[in-house]
Amino acid sequence: MRTEDVLAAIATGLWRWDNASGTVSLDSEAARLLGLPAEPTELAEVAVRSRFHPVDWNEINGIVNLAVAEGTLAEARLRIMDEDGRVLRTVRSRSKPLENRTADGRVDYELIGTIQEIAEPQPGTTAAHTPITGDWRRSREAFLLDAGRALAEARSTAEVLRVAASLSMPGFSPDGLAVFGVAGDRLSVIGHHGHGPGDEGPFSDMRLDTAYPAADVVRTGRAIYLPSPEDYKRRFPATWPLAQRFGRTSWAFLPLIVAGRTMGAWMAAFKHPVSFSPDERSVLTTVARMLAQALQRAGVAESERELTTGLQRSMMPQLGPEIPGMRIAARYVPTGGGLQVGGDWYDMIPLPSGRFALVIGDVQGHDVRAAGLMGQLRIAVRAYASEGHRPDAVLSRASRFLAGLCSSQEADADADELSDLDSDLLSPRFATCLYAECDPRTGILEVARAGHPDPAILMTDGTVLMRPTAGGLPLGIVPDTDYPTTRFTLEPGETLMLCTDGLIETGGHDLDTGWARLRAILESETPLPGDPEAAHPDGGHLERLADLLVQAVHGPSSHHTTGPLADRREDDIAVVLLCREGESRGGGTPLLHPSRPARRTMLTVAQAEPERIAGARQQIRELLHDWADEEQLDSAVLMVSEMVTNVLMHTDGDALLVAEAVGELGERRLRVEVADGSDELPHKRHPGEMASSGRGVLLMEMLADNWGVDPRGEGKTIWFELYEQSKHPDPD
Repeated sequence: MRTEDVLAAIATGLWRWDNASGTVSLDSEAARLLGLPAEPTELAEVAVRSRFHPVDWNEINGIVNLAVAEGTLAEARLRIMDEDGRVLRTVRSRSKPLENRTADGRVDYELIGTIQEIAEPQPGTTAAHTPITGDWRRSREAFLLDAGRALAEARSTAEVLRVAASLSMPGFSPDGLAVFGVAGDRLSVIGHHGHGPGDEGPFSDMRLDTAYPAADVVRTGRAIYLPSPEDYKRRFPATWPLAQRFGRTSWAFLPLIVAGRTMGAWMAAFKHPVSFSPDERSVLTTVARMLAQALQRAGVAESERELTTGLQRSMMPQLGPEIPGMRIAARYVPTGGGLQVGGDWYDMIPLPSGRFALVIGDVQGHDVRAAGLMGQLRIAVRAYASEGHRPDAVLSRASRFLAGLCSSQEADADADELSDLDSDLLSPRFATCLYAECDPRTGILEVARAGHPDPAILMTDGTVLMRPTAGGLPLGIVPDTDYPTTRFTLEPGETLMLCTDGLIETGGHDLDTGWARLRAILESETPLPGDPEAAHPDGGHLERLADLLVQAVHGPSSHHTTGPLADRREDDIAVVLLCREGESRGGGTPLLHPSRPARRTMLTVAQAEPERIAGARQQIRELLHDWADEEQLDSAVLMVSEMVTNVLMHTDGDALLVAEAVGELGERRLRVEVADGSDELPHKRHPGEMASSGRGVLLMEMLADNWGVDPRGEGKTIWFELYEQSKHPDPD
């Protein structure tokens, strides 16, 4: 009996589908099953396709592609339609895809297989587990969508492995998973689930030429399915004893391929028998692809985090040894760049004189180049400071260094490459910087500033003052720039805050609203009487204050304190806190303490800087922010403005302003002194109605509780006093 007669007797036909030519060859039985005359024929692909249900045609395309990729059989159930669209019968197709190189060198494939009529799914066959439509397919699609979303959200290798372990596949969930990675010619387990501790030992360092399914998958790039222990033992007898002890029944090993490169293998093991039908293989293959992509993304993200952490650790210095009588805390938070590195930095530099310097700065930009320039500039500033230069000289040299560095980078760039580079890459960069030299014994600070925000002082009673300092242009704009120095004293218990503009302006704030937000945080952190931190300063309060400042502008609560600007600007943040230890520190004595410390500020207004008169008025307002009588506060601001203006107009020297408020709330005394180098004493005049000057003494007599002039060698000091008048409710 011929083979064709045997196949016809069991209602099985033969077909040959040539994908390159688009033709299908059928024997007589196959033609009959497709509803054609029962004779051998060769038809165009479109004629055969019209005989299949459209849904089944879409399915068989995916099954064939999967079989081509895996080198396995393509098996599917298909519904045959007549010319009126009615289902004639259901057939099962089993075919083998074979590669076929065309005349033009293109690689295509052809299918050679059988087609057999079936009434119901046969037990024990893979077709029994591949329904064409129904709940299983909908569950599969929902599962793949959910798995894809979960894997896409994983940000580390550990998270990817946790997601992979939690996947519940529809109808055939594995109870054992393992992910193998490749390093050179070795295979190792990088994560597993469903196994005990130490079970990965025999597989943790395996050569790729080992007769083990995962190694074979990595070598060939093709999946391996082992439906039964007999299949495993027959194909991999050498490593079967390693797998036998886990008591599994079926195994699937799939390659993890990204961009054509096999980066590892994924094992799914089952305690129940799995036949690995086309649908099941399709699900496993899709999960393996998503898992490979997720692992690659996680690896890239971890490499970037490692690079970022390394850059930060190399560029951000340690604060060094403890300084007697001083406490220091610092924070750096990169928020504006993709790699989480930027141009902000801080430093503490021991000086040959026994003093130390605090430096904080911000190089323009949030990219890698800004970080690189920052690292070079920080080293240069440290070198100049270690040579013993004064603050103004350090910044002058740093400005020349940055300007020369940017110009040399631009000159070294090849002219042909400039058109392909971002125009900002080689553009000149500038940097703001504040350099403060501190004597730890006396608390004297000498500050030079290059376009940077002024420092702030947290006084012993919790009051926060901006400390205006003389400054110059940012570094790198003009190579030869002078930077004047401002000198003041950090009193015992006071805290100095240096920060970059990111701490002030992040969250849509400008300088005014940003400082108001920070002032509220600083003033709220006041240790209460009996607080161990107040009695035993150990730096804990300062560290907590630094954390609170960062959280206020960058933490979750910052979204409730956005500024008036429309956009929510993000910038890198650097902050340094310096506290001089005393009876109370970083906020000091509470408001109701019976011995309230004095509140003091000092400011120099130079002849060449009359605009700093506005800063003097602001200093008085901040010093007396809780003064009971607003009219007295306005009077004090008016008299200060008049006194400082007179010095600039009628003398050739600078005005030195010293203001001090002492006493308890509601009973304080404000004393303001303005000193100059002129011996000419003020005298009372009687200006006319249209006169533009001559009313200073009259104002003092009308507004001050006490005032006077004290000659002091070369020069004089004009002073006035105000006594706080608490507002009490009217008896009515």
